[in-house]
Amino acid sequence: MQAIDMHVHPGTKEYLVDSGGKYLSDALDYFHKHDALVNMDEMVAYYRRIDMMAVLLAWDAETNTGLPAVSNDYVAGMVKKYPDVFIGFASVDPWKGKMAVRELERAVKDLELRGLKCHPIAQAFHPNDRRFYPLWECCASLKIPLLLHTGTTGVGAGVPGGNRLKLKYARPIPGIDDIAADFPDLTIIGAHPSWPWQEEMLAIAVHKTNVYIDLSGWSPKYFPPSLIQYANTLLQDRVLFGSDYPFLTPERWIADFEKAGFKPHVREKILLTNAQRLLGI
Repeated sequence: MQAIDMHVHPGTKEYLVDSGGKYLSDALDYFHKHDALVNMDEMVAYYRRIDMMAVLLAWDAETNTGLPAVSNDYVAGMVKKYPDVFIGFASVDPWKGKMAVRELERAVKDLELRGLKCHPIAQAFHPNDRRFYPLWECCASLKIPLLLHTGTTGVGAGVPGGNRLKLKYARPIPGIDDIAADFPDLTIIGAHPSWPWQEEMLAIAVHKTNVYIDLSGWSPKYFPPSLIQYANTLLQDRVLFGSDYPFLTPERWIADFEKAGFKPHVREKILLTNAQRLLGI
């Protein structure tokens, strides 16, 4: 196994068309990915060919977008059918309150999903709003990681008003910093280089050892020097490879990663061993 891709969306109609609607069609335009749509067998064949496992993410932003979810059952079904390729993370809509907590418990205990993914911009919530703390309490009690989108997003990008999506929800301070402090037993992964708040995300990860960073959604050739510096040194055990497939392919990401100035022993940690340790593989 060459790597574990920690940030993978289904490249299928269920995600890109049915659940994504205008939001993801704009993202595909933003990333110039007009050939992204595949069926699941094609996606599986691709990851097998490049010798990687993929953390497949569910998606539920129904309250804010009005669009149907990519359900936890859908992701769990893919994991069950292709266990050599997929590890599954759940998603719940935080605005669904107690229903969201019950669904997360079901997704982990019954469907055997291994983490929770939330997208504060698409779901329109502040992670440090105490109304949502029961979700983070549930994650901690279930001993699963919480993957939270940080920084700007391709969702809604490049159109007037950004499809009414607001970037403020994905600023690492105070959102991630508060919940990392309030839930020290909860592992939190800040998804993506967190531009324009990259230094905030680095500061949180240096300060709080329950916080990781995934590098998905950006080509490494665009990483700021500070991100590479900290990944090579203080944070080398808590930085994770992720592509953000289908918006960015793992092959493109790794080709640029090899030239980006990461130390050889750190490259192996980022691509594989940090994720193995985090996921208990």
